[in-house]
Amino acid sequence: MKAAVLEKPNYIQVQNLEKPIPKANELLIRLKSTGICGSDVHLFLGDRLLPVPTVLGHEGLGWVESMGSQVTGFQLGQRVVIEPNIPCGTCRFCLQDKGNICPNKQVIGVNSPGCFAEYICLDADFCWKLPDSISNEDAVCIEPLAVAVHAIHVSSASPNQHIAIFGLGAIGLLLCQLALTKGYQVWVKDLNEDKQNMAEVMGAGILPKEDLESFLYNQEIVAIFDCVGVAKATNLILETAPRGAEIILVGLANELAQFVPLKIAREGISILPSIIYDHPNDFAETIELIAQNKIHPGKIISERFPLDRIEDAMTLAVSGKATKVVLDINNQ
Repeated sequence: MKAAVLEKPNYIQVQNLEKPIPKANELLIRLKSTGICGSDVHLFLGDRLLPVPTVLGHEGLGWVESMGSQVTGFQLGQRVVIEPNIPCGTCRFCLQDKGNICPNKQVIGVNSPGCFAEYICLDADFCWKLPDSISNEDAVCIEPLAVAVHAIHVSSASPNQHIAIFGLGAIGLLLCQLALTKGYQVWVKDLNEDKQNMAEVMGAGILPKEDLESFLYNQEIVAIFDCVGVAKATNLILETAPRGAEIILVGLANELAQFVPLKIAREGISILPSIIYDHPNDFAETIELIAQNKIHPGKIISERFPLDRIEDAMTLAVSGKATKVVLDINNQ
């Protein structure tokens, strides 16, 4: 099978690998398309080094090609989307229903072969059947939308309250769309004016460049979602967050951020982590939202490439100019 392998930072190429064979509890999925995530970009750039050459990608959509002997409830040819973070189920965190921080979890495209490939094998419990009402464009964006769904749950903010989103990559834009759908008053900030305009068309307001701290306070912003993934932006949020607000860390900055403990404590500012999602609830809610026609995450897709043009696709994703890049791998 064809697969795009990251050999070293900034060097990814399509290779011919052996087609995987499903274990007793697994499905073999023939992948139709896969989204490129910000974490794929960080891995590609070497911000996080992988110990061995790895097939990247975790936002996979495809069809059931075959199944292991113990798998039930699926049919050949059935369309599925994958949930790419598989907790061990036995560690103390999993036993406390905190599988999203399981230190032993299998992460597709990181410590296990990913979805930049024609085929992948995956535990059937982490493959989600899709109703016909969900388009392929929306389906390939289910995984990043589930990240946004989880982030909303982490915050104690309620619909009709004002929230701010810093960073309008795929997660930030999906969080914006989700929050507006749920009735929040949303304000956004990004260096890319086209992405700000996209959020504004959805119904969000644009945060000002000047007097940001006063604006956040006067608008009674109760939660700020950091979706940037860069410590400089996190520092700005920590400096300007209004009294009593929550800061939800969604972006995965790998640099040192700083804050003044006196300000955080005296002003009652909370810093909350939001990492991936809770299995199975967040994926189930995400699929239901799309099936009920309440949200269409596929609207953020801006560019599509065949797998053979993986280098061009990664170059565009690295540039930050695209809202969402998708690889098209197989037709049915």
